[in-house]
Amino acid sequence: MGAFWKLLYRTVVIPALWLFLQAAALTSPKVRRGIRGRRNLFPLLERRMAALPPGKRVWFHASSMGEFEQAKPIIAELKRRHPQVRVITTFFSPSGYENSRRYTLNDAVSYLPFDTAANARRFLRTVAPDAAVMVRYDIWPNHVWELRAQGVPTLIANATMSRQSERKVPLVRSFHTHVYNAIDAILTVSSSDAEAFRDFRLDRPVVEAIGDTRFDQVSQRSAEARKRHIIAERITAGRKVLVAGSTWPDDEEVLLPAFVELQHAFPDALLVLVPHEPTVEHLEDVEAELAGKTSSIRFSALNDYSGERVIVVDSIGVLLSLYACAHAAYVGGSFRQGVHNTLEAAVYGIPVLFGPKHRNSQEPLQLVGAGGAFVVNDSRDLFRALENLFRDEAARVAAGRRAAQFVQANTGATERFLRHLERCLER
Repeated sequence: MGAFWKLLYRTVVIPALWLFLQAAALTSPKVRRGIRGRRNLFPLLERRMAALPPGKRVWFHASSMGEFEQAKPIIAELKRRHPQVRVITTFFSPSGYENSRRYTLNDAVSYLPFDTAANARRFLRTVAPDAAVMVRYDIWPNHVWELRAQGVPTLIANATMSRQSERKVPLVRSFHTHVYNAIDAILTVSSSDAEAFRDFRLDRPVVEAIGDTRFDQVSQRSAEARKRHIIAERITAGRKVLVAGSTWPDDEEVLLPAFVELQHAFPDALLVLVPHEPTVEHLEDVEAELAGKTSSIRFSALNDYSGERVIVVDSIGVLLSLYACAHAAYVGGSFRQGVHNTLEAAVYGIPVLFGPKHRNSQEPLQLVGAGGAFVVNDSRDLFRALENLFRDEAARVAAGRRAAQFVQANTGATERFLRHLERCLER
């Protein structure tokens, strides 16, 4: 059956996917960037590999920047323990590739070549990894099969799988069973994920629940972010600060009316609004919505701050540091497709609020269950939740403490993952 799936994937699925990407490139700038970025991939990669100093090589692959954040604590601890290990990182998406080149612990960064059998053979011949780590879900069959053929130990970090996954549809299930059986260790976020992988009746890989490295990552990053103080204390002193992170227009339709009402109840309330996409058009739309209802200033103009009630952040890469000055946080995406990273706020020991679309990952539900987060369904809900938190300081502090304890209780996945990876490197 395995030979059949390889033949079908290589002769039908891969050509169809290639045609789809070529068609998508006509309308999607992101897809065009990904295709352009793969031009001359192998000559560039071969030069980078030739320049690497001696040492064992570990190949990490992530779909995009979000998944790579989950690999960072593993890479950092691996490099700390084994400085001579060379880390080669690949990405499927342009956002991951373009944003990761400044990460100093990478010894080489590349796009993943398109998943043909010939590309997989050439890629692995060039990189010659001693171990391979796939982050979360971006598992490309030809590369996995070639790793197996070459005897390279392969692990999945932060693996997730729902019981109702489409990967379990009868024929698709058989295909994925063949792919997963080429892997050495599937290390999952939770025991329910591990059970869902065991439903495939795999006979080769170790399947073990070890936790989520994102908890380790936010703990490490928050320790660094606390030192930055990117909003002057004169602005936040004596204020009740709400930081709204990674918001979309759908979030702002709920958030802004709630805050306008909140400021009448609490004259010292301050909103720091961090749009997910701070384009000029989006920033102008937010400011137009606030005009006549409250005062606002852009983050880039804070040197001229004179008591405005809303700070609209017009830069990227500062959200984690901004949560450090918050008394409560609202996390965006939860009135759109799915909530963004709730752990980045919870780690600071503040209550976390988000909307009804939060089942895209497990930790928002777990955070609610721990008493550190609250779900709101509309503007009125959000206003009441914030009013209760801002009026009852003891309740706010207690909820924040429970949020921080939830994060701390779930750290340690990096250490558990490295036990598996180090055993592979010792072979």
